[in-house]
Amino acid sequence: MVPSRTMYRHVLPVVWLLGALLLRPAVEAAAQTRPLAERVEIRRTSYGVPHILGEDLASAFFGLAYCHAEDYGERVVMGLVRARGELARHFGPDSLDSDFRSRRSYARAVETYHLLDQDMRDVFEAYAAGVNHYVLLHREEFADWVRPSFTGHDVAARWILGVRWGNVRRFLMRLAEEEDTALTAPEPEAGSNAWAFAPSRTKSRKAILVRNPHLSWEAGYYEAQVTVPGTINFYGDFRVGYPLFYNGGFNEDLGWATTNNSPDLDEIYALDVDPMRPDHYLFDGSSVPLHRETVTVEFKNGAGLGRETREFFHTPLGPVVHRGGGKIYVMRAAGDGEYRVAQQFLRMMRARDLEEWTEAARMRAHIGSNFTYADREGNIFYLWNATIPELPHESGGDTLAVPAQRSSDVWTQPVDFEVLPHVHNPRGGYIQNANDPFHYTNLNAVLDSADFPANFPSPTLGLRSQHSLELVHNRRRLSLEEIVELKHSMRMLLADRVKDDLIAAVRASNPDSLVTAAIDLIEAWDNTVAPESRGGVLFVLWFERYLLGEDPERIGNLRDAWRDAFRHAWSPEEPTTTPRGLSDPERAAEAFAWAAMEAEARFGSWDVAWGEVHRLRMGDVDVPIGGCPGQLGCFRVLSFDEDEEDGKRIAAGGDGWVFAVEFGDPPRALSILAYGQSSKEDSPHFNDQAEMFAQGRLKPVAFTEEEIAAQLIRRYHPGMEE
Repeated sequence: MVPSRTMYRHVLPVVWLLGALLLRPAVEAAAQTRPLAERVEIRRTSYGVPHILGEDLASAFFGLAYCHAEDYGERVVMGLVRARGELARHFGPDSLDSDFRSRRSYARAVETYHLLDQDMRDVFEAYAAGVNHYVLLHREEFADWVRPSFTGHDVAARWILGVRWGNVRRFLMRLAEEEDTALTAPEPEAGSNAWAFAPSRTKSRKAILVRNPHLSWEAGYYEAQVTVPGTINFYGDFRVGYPLFYNGGFNEDLGWATTNNSPDLDEIYALDVDPMRPDHYLFDGSSVPLHRETVTVEFKNGAGLGRETREFFHTPLGPVVHRGGGKIYVMRAAGDGEYRVAQQFLRMMRARDLEEWTEAARMRAHIGSNFTYADREGNIFYLWNATIPELPHESGGDTLAVPAQRSSDVWTQPVDFEVLPHVHNPRGGYIQNANDPFHYTNLNAVLDSADFPANFPSPTLGLRSQHSLELVHNRRRLSLEEIVELKHSMRMLLADRVKDDLIAAVRASNPDSLVTAAIDLIEAWDNTVAPESRGGVLFVLWFERYLLGEDPERIGNLRDAWRDAFRHAWSPEEPTTTPRGLSDPERAAEAFAWAAMEAEARFGSWDVAWGEVHRLRMGDVDVPIGGCPGQLGCFRVLSFDEDEEDGKRIAAGGDGWVFAVEFGDPPRALSILAYGQSSKEDSPHFNDQAEMFAQGRLKPVAFTEEEIAAQLIRRYHPGMEE
């Protein structure tokens, strides 16, 4: 019997499928034996942004590591050496403290490595291999002691959570204060802005997300796209030296931004020392021994190596942070030893909808941060994310120790995920966060503190957050470009709140002609810090003097000084209109007269333009720039260092990485990375975005293959650039 054409039509596909199924393991095995460099292609588009196309996760993150090393070189290597706890071996005893901390994190990374998903281990090992590959091929860029021998353990150790040593220091400072030891100044503001708009608020009827971290420009934000067909396609920030670290960005279906939220994640407990055995403590009716760990670190000592050994003590509750006065103080910290944070972010990147993304967030490996989310289905969502303890007692904060004599005295688990404050598709169609607590995420959906545990933060709303709300709490429909324009608002909200009182105080003080002319300038000033605006430089000098007095270094009580500066301090009864007015008009007038003379002395004139004093300098770029610290109510946030040679204020932090994405099909996005894709001054992408950033402009993002092709400037496999 001769087979019919119909039989061939049905039988041949089955034969082909069976053959393919039998051959697939062999094909996959063959692919795995091909070098990682051959399995990934890097496509650089305008401004040097890498679009990394891998055959699998391993090859894709091998490519990312190679790009990091290509653009940042030594910084990537130093991060891995630090994670190993080997800095002192090469740089001397000044690095010992860092090494001792890192050795403990490294041990935890090794101990838990086998518990990670295989995908995560592939990412870590491939990232290490990518760094090794670059070092091997570019020996001339690195010190002689650098060896291309990094491992997945080294990479994993970069993001192992531990106790927050800043909180430990504050507790120890409180103890020192009791002994009349001076306090150091508080750390400067660090934070971010985030917006999400529902389709009801956009001209395109598509959800829009804005991510705007503003940390130090040394924070290492790095713009990239990582694609493995069918597995991941994520565009956003991949921090230099890490495969994954506090990422924000988007895929075809959704995206998110993170903003700092500073939850109270730990408690210090005071345990009673066993009077008969000083290395034991009394707990649950028993004498319990401290666990002692001895760590030895080598350090460079001239031409040779020295060694230092330190002892660390632990309890099942947490590490010992202080011993004295018959007490053993331990810190019980949420997330201490957590090793899955990168794994959580990888799952979030691969999520396809809000349900999948929220399921990844439920891992709770990432123990802090606000999440602001938007997706292609039109959802906007806010989560005050915190693995915050469920306390059986009042919180001691970070300055008081809570007595503990039994297990019931200490916290054992975090509050339930469902308890965490969140807002989903609120009326008004917007979500905003500028680092203040969750209460005023949307003024149509204010969250009440009474609905949450006592150790959740109390409501507060800084001037930056109030500025954010003024920009978005309305009914306007906005385009992506209009949202970007709003994000670059140059207003200083502080001026709106106190300028009238300042003018009245100065005019009532019988000012001389110079001060009269200066206050005339302030009255005419547009209350912005745009580069061409005149008045802002004088106003900021005045406010610093008014706030801090004659000693600008005296900032230990800055919070109290800020509260006392206003006639009406911030109040939850008037959350968006306070603080306002000046509490001490006489002091305000005196400070203004000083500021007018000081501005002349420093800058040659009290009516100098903001951009004459405030500059963006990077390589051969030296341009005026607008923006100011968020405490002053700027939403275009910038912090500045003073140039020692000419006294100009040089942008050093704040806005730096910004993206805005509209979730169409495909997504449409705009972005800017102020300090460019590379730290290498001979790179064409060292400062090629700087002037654009200073002007408040964003570049179009290439996300689809067609967009990548249109912007393509270079394509290569790692190490095969020629």
